[in-house]
Amino acid sequence: MAYLEIEQLAKSYGAARALQGVSFTAGQGEIVALLGPSGCGKTTLLNLIAGFIAPDAGTIRVGGRLMNAVPPHQRDMAMGFQNYALFPHLDVARNVAFGLEMRGIAKPERARRVTEALELVHLAGLEDRYPRQLSGGQQQRVALARALVVRPSLLLLDEPLSNLDTLLRKTMRNDMREILRRAGTTVLIVTHDQEEALVMSDRILLLANGVIEQMGTPEDLFERPRTVFAAHFMDTANLIAGRISRADNGCVEVETGVGALTAERCGAAVGADVTVAIRPERIRLDGAAGDNRIDGVVRTVNYLGTAYRLEVEAGGTTVVVAASAGGARPQTGQRVSLSWRRCDTRVVEGGGAASQ
Repeated sequence: MAYLEIEQLAKSYGAARALQGVSFTAGQGEIVALLGPSGCGKTTLLNLIAGFIAPDAGTIRVGGRLMNAVPPHQRDMAMGFQNYALFPHLDVARNVAFGLEMRGIAKPERARRVTEALELVHLAGLEDRYPRQLSGGQQQRVALARALVVRPSLLLLDEPLSNLDTLLRKTMRNDMREILRRAGTTVLIVTHDQEEALVMSDRILLLANGVIEQMGTPEDLFERPRTVFAAHFMDTANLIAGRISRADNGCVEVETGVGALTAERCGAAVGADVTVAIRPERIRLDGAAGDNRIDGVVRTVNYLGTAYRLEVEAGGTTVVVAASAGGARPQTGQRVSLSWRRCDTRVVEGGGAASQ
């Protein structure tokens, strides 16, 4: 059952439309990532739900209650910001207790709930430390404890891990998902990081130019993008323009610059201009049997630790391949046979895409 309901939400700033008819729902305890590039409308959407700005049109409901005219401080929501916004003159315990004090919660109950919140975020024993005495990851968890301690109906997080270095972000995104899962609160997380959205969320809402480009599970967006934008944003490096030449027996054949490729049946009709999307890690270099096979020449080789990232020229098109680093290093100028399965060939809406 939907707990958060957003219907036809719209917001403009002068002639610039930040959001255009956005509708979606989130269930109780669900973690939804609002993903997209800068300027796509994700932070505007978060601020509309929080009540910091008013929509031009549309409705916001939480638990069936219409929120449009409810002031921010009466919406029973908590917001976490990318800079954490901790009070430097207050220790950890008082930072976490601040929202409870503002709500008039009695001191014994405050102390109990602060203890519970700090245990939840694995900071028990650090109650007397000040923000300056904490690492970045610890500060982030204090901010999360402060948001959760008030037991909000909805938790809104705006780029919560953006201030952390790469290694700490990878650790914290796993920790945060576990914390949020145990808390059981409905959560919206704004991020521009695809991997962060994949790891932390139950569903991803991908925004582009103020509209929802695609919404689904992390697996849906990663494995089954429906548009060129979604495929490109989810780092599908191979986007090849083509035209459907045949459709039968549950599959389609697409004529492209690298030859005829077969893919799973899609909604487009024969003769339609489409884009074929193939993930680099799905392509094999050894010429093994596959539904699709093309020959090419290796033009560049980059070592990425766990894999070699190759650019292979085939039929005037550059095909990107992620080859395991466990074997021999491919060489520039080497002729290779590329193959991949039909089920790994996605046909997405719109033609004219070039291989990235």
